[in-house]
Amino acid sequence: MRALYVTHSQVDKDGLVPVPLWGLSETGRRRAQAFAARGVAPVGAHLFSSTERKAVDLAEILATATGTSIVTDPGLSENDRSATGFLPPALFEATADRFFAEPEIGVDDWEPAIHAQRRIVRAVTAALAGMPDDAVAVFCGHGAVGTLLKCFVGGRPIARSEDQRHRADSGGGNCFVFDLAAGRLDCDWTPMEDMVPGWER
Repeated sequence: MRALYVTHSQVDKDGLVPVPLWGLSETGRRRAQAFAARGVAPVGAHLFSSTERKAVDLAEILATATGTSIVTDPGLSENDRSATGFLPPALFEATADRFFAEPEIGVDDWEPAIHAQRRIVRAVTAALAGMPDDAVAVFCGHGAVGTLLKCFVGGRPIARSEDQRHRADSGGGNCFVFDLAAGRLDCDWTPMEDMVPGWER
């Protein structure tokens, strides 16, 4: 079964607010609304989302176009970075580099990449197992765990070079199409503006 993974677009960052509670910014919301309006997530698609606010914001926008409800699952959430909380951009990027480079290690007490990968693969597997063969699934989530999922499906080693920031829009709002059972990526990270309807056929 082919499925679509979509990351949230730009967010309102606030160092005084826990990262999982950040919502989409005006730019991020505008991009998501344009994406929804183009019907990339088709009518009737099953929507699955991380429990984090920014991913739910995206899923809610898509739900207006698909006419379906949203299933949230903490297993789809971003890698747990609560040990450090908000980090200034340069420090965050350096820590993220280490997160991907040392997947077995909890860098600065972040959730190790290999653990986050196993978690999201379990969550996606469970979601798809409960769907009819002719159903369409769209997952709304995050860049790091999305990259870990992409690496697993494509049989690629965990690496920062596989991240959306290096392959598509650095602000998020990117997608890839995959078939988990077949172990196949039908495209790499693609900006939501460039993803065309009909990918599910």
